[in-house]
Amino acid sequence: MTPAPTVPLADALARGPLVLDGGLSNQLAAQGCDLSDALWSARLLADDPGQIEEAHAAYVRAGAQVLITSSYQATFEGFARRGLGRQQAAELLRRSVELARSAAEKEAPEKDVWVAASVGPYGAFLADGSEYRGRYGLSTAELERFHRPRIETLVEAEPDVLALETVPDVAEAEALLRAVAGCGVPVWLSYSASGGRTRAGQSLSEAFALAEGNDQVVAVGVNCCTPADADGAVRLVAEAARKPVVVYPNSGEEWDAAARSWTGEPTFTADRVTAWREAGARLVGGCCRVGPDGIAALARALDAGPA
Repeated sequence: MTPAPTVPLADALARGPLVLDGGLSNQLAAQGCDLSDALWSARLLADDPGQIEEAHAAYVRAGAQVLITSSYQATFEGFARRGLGRQQAAELLRRSVELARSAAEKEAPEKDVWVAASVGPYGAFLADGSEYRGRYGLSTAELERFHRPRIETLVEAEPDVLALETVPDVAEAEALLRAVAGCGVPVWLSYSASGGRTRAGQSLSEAFALAEGNDQVVAVGVNCCTPADADGAVRLVAEAARKPVVVYPNSGEEWDAAARSWTGEPTFTADRVTAWREAGARLVGGCCRVGPDGIAALARALDAGPA
């Protein structure tokens, strides 16, 4: 295992903003990988892990200081559908952390690069778009039981933080926070939002307030939303949760599920960073369709501004 950063992430955030990476899937596609699978990028953990490491490396070269692992859609249940047993599935989950750590060591051996183990929502396992709706018909206890085993496995690989990301629903956020309690690893909590509300329709102020007073949560915010939705959400976080803000929106293009293609023009621009930082953003990056060039521009914008 390559060495972890010398400074805990929470301490680094207290010093100033850090640059997150961008969309892993779009970078893998740019490298020629076929992601037409229910496991999405997680399939490559078994079939071509070198591609994942190279995608992480591309973001380190672009200036990313925090890498999010390829475990977003990786679950024991999803791997079981592919005929993989629990031991092999656990090895793949741990591998997701090791690949990010290895890329950081190779590309930036003299710098601190933090690894965030991605914990996607239950809907990511379903692979039917329901992570953008929430309300799966499961209780909070059932969601907690679903998430806990892979969280425990990811923790074994010693990530620097767990990214509880693209969460559509306050009930699932509550389940995730219960599942990580006592695991010994800090977390960030990031909702997928639209129109000032979670995808399930709750107010973002209510959603963010769930983390208030929870010392394990080092940042709260939004991801996998439009840049415009991110603008509004960032302003709410510091007041509602009293935490550093994490923000990594999509490019702003729209996904056409019928045509299975992206439409529209990107609206993600690095000049948004100034307002985000002034509102309390400390983890800033991109999600779907934001590649290394976008992250490089964002890193330059952060470097040019005040801490």
